[in-house]
Amino acid sequence: MAKILVVDDEITMIQITSELLRAEGHEVFSCSNLDGAISLLEANKPELVITDLYLERGRPIGLTLLARAKSLNPPPVVIVITGFATVETAVDAMRKGAFDYLQKPFKLDEFKLTIGRALSYNEAVSENVYLRKQLKHQYQFDQIVGLSPKMQEVFKMVERVADTDSTILILGESGTGKELVARALHFNSRRQFAPFIPINCAALPENLLESELFGHCRGAFTGALNDKKGLFEEADGGTLFLDEIGSMPPLLQSRLLRVLQDREVRRVGENTPIHVNVRVLAATNEPLEKKIKEGTFREDLYYRINVIPIQLPALRERQDDVPLLVARFLRDRVHARTGQPFQVTRQAMSALGAHSWPGNVRELENAIERACALSDTEIIKVDSLPPVVAAAGRTQTPDPGVTDTKFFDLPASEPAPNGKTAVNTAAPLTTLKAYMREQELAYINRALSQSNGDKEKASRLLGVSLATLYRRLAEE
Repeated sequence: MAKILVVDDEITMIQITSELLRAEGHEVFSCSNLDGAISLLEANKPELVITDLYLERGRPIGLTLLARAKSLNPPPVVIVITGFATVETAVDAMRKGAFDYLQKPFKLDEFKLTIGRALSYNEAVSENVYLRKQLKHQYQFDQIVGLSPKMQEVFKMVERVADTDSTILILGESGTGKELVARALHFNSRRQFAPFIPINCAALPENLLESELFGHCRGAFTGALNDKKGLFEEADGGTLFLDEIGSMPPLLQSRLLRVLQDREVRRVGENTPIHVNVRVLAATNEPLEKKIKEGTFREDLYYRINVIPIQLPALRERQDDVPLLVARFLRDRVHARTGQPFQVTRQAMSALGAHSWPGNVRELENAIERACALSDTEIIKVDSLPPVVAAAGRTQTPDPGVTDTKFFDLPASEPAPNGKTAVNTAAPLTTLKAYMREQELAYINRALSQSNGDKEKASRLLGVSLATLYRRLAEE
């Protein structure tokens, strides 16, 4: 139900409207003056405001409250009520953003109908805003960077199962991009225009997590003043992403298993089942088989959520993708003082390629953000990187072709999941010679990554002599 603010200088009118609204299950706040109304408006963020137009000795204060309400984000729907209705005041209130206009005394049926239409309108607007925000930040495949064989396997699996309703378990260490994959599964399915709702099962205590997932009815526990939809109901028609499901308490595991089997939820304190049409995606960075042996995770729930497993590789298992990821993280970054795009020296890139990245892609992104923040110029050098990353670079054998004054040529375009190159049409054109040089260096660095920096091995992979490799690296 909705939060509703009622503002009127007649106490009897406040009592009548408040009782009517509470009987419909709404949460009601009331006030008889402008200052108190503004405080309640800003503190409680109601979905609907019902205000008398004339307050405080007949002054049209309701229009002031209307203007303040329309300035909020998101703005509530406003219904203006007055006993001094004229065509001019009605038109003025509607022109300034009021949803509707009622004249005292109004009939009960008229009042209920207007309230219902206002709340339906608010819900439609909220859903539209939600969809526009989601579509603006759509997580399609191009949000996940990777050319390594293991990532290509992930892309193939996501493409194959995205448009099914199968429950999927996404496995991987912390920072490998499990939520990105979950969003890609959702936004490449027929459910893409319905809600995608993520929740971290490890972030909430058991009683709060139960209420969040399944909802509760009024009076179910202390503080349950109104009925509340759970996330399963909120995600109806869409996708619910249960992150870190291995941390879910045993009692809730039992309830979740029942929901997956019956496609029905029961709110806390209520026995009436509610049918839901929700696709469940789950993720974990812990081996659930070990938790099953320890008795902390239900075996039957494991088989219910592990219908299709997708294993995400750690970044250390796909070091070839480090330059691509660095290019992605630097794509829109410019130096605050010079306004120039950031560049990476070869020595810095060598250090980035040598680090084991226990925090995976998230750690790499943080390292790049730190380097950009600490660099005096738009050039990222080794000393701009976190100490542990810089130290990894210093453990490598010195290479005359890799210095901290020569730039690493980041890929100007990002690979698509199918292995083809997605051309960046917004990038400025260069000469064909410069472009070929850029592609050559990118290929050489890929060979170096595959050979863990071993130049002799890289030269054999490329089919050139070691001297030729050094010469090609040293060329400007």
